[in-house]
Amino acid sequence: MTDDHDAAYDTMKLPGLFGRLGKELLLSLDLARDAGTEVVRLRGGELDVEMKSGNEPVTVADKRASEIIVRGIRAQFPDDVIVSEESPQLPERLDPSSHRLWLVDPIDGTKDYIRGWDGFSVMIGLVVDGKPQLGVVHQPTLSRTFFASPEGAFVARGGTVTAISVSAVATAADARMVSSQSHRSQDLDRVKSTLGISDEQQIGSVGVKLALIASGERDLYVNPSSRTKAWDTCAPEAILVRAGGRVTDLFGTPYDYIGELARTRGLVASNGHVHDEVIGKVGPMFERFKQPT
Repeated sequence: MTDDHDAAYDTMKLPGLFGRLGKELLLSLDLARDAGTEVVRLRGGELDVEMKSGNEPVTVADKRASEIIVRGIRAQFPDDVIVSEESPQLPERLDPSSHRLWLVDPIDGTKDYIRGWDGFSVMIGLVVDGKPQLGVVHQPTLSRTFFASPEGAFVARGGTVTAISVSAVATAADARMVSSQSHRSQDLDRVKSTLGISDEQQIGSVGVKLALIASGERDLYVNPSSRTKAWDTCAPEAILVRAGGRVTDLFGTPYDYIGELARTRGLVASNGHVHDEVIGKVGPMFERFKQPT
């Protein structure tokens, strides 16, 4: 455990915070912070950037963070299945027989990380019986950690832990959208125009986007692409749903964590109140995602 773990987490006064899955949560918080410390340290040197399929970058820091997290989980829970974005061999599908499945994105928002920006995070999620039950989204350069367990959704910063919940915004036109900096497309401009949205904030990490919705700072994220994977959504979905929000594809179907890794029908994350309106207006714009590939 890191030295600042005690100051940040052991002094929490929220009742029942570490009840069910408490051991898993404490481990995830520790590992996310340890990995975050390491990737910030490595950013001061040579990153050895490589390009993966889909023109996505990967660095030595991604791989090192993955090693720290996977090794730590395996030491405590040797029977659990662990899938990291940087695993040497990735399965084509998530095994439906897995009772407990960890999904790890060691650096979510790698492009922001490489640029020296703050919009990246370390993400660890746990799926139990097909549903995300625990999630940690850690922003090391901001010393901010969003997390959730069956006991609730919270944010920790500067030694203070606060319960979080979504906003009360109920109309799509009033929604404060959060979007990607690296994958901005004309499709998103069409979404904004269709919904009548004018307020947009851009940030790299999918996890941070959903965490901002969970904390009530933003209200809506629409990703009209098929680039997202299960490790992008697991941890932040656990946080957002526990905070009162919703996560589905572009047509309102919840995500499946016992099927394909890829999210081929886009993504909509919201405070829940605007979700049905958004799906009703945006879904018909992307019928192409329903076609077999």
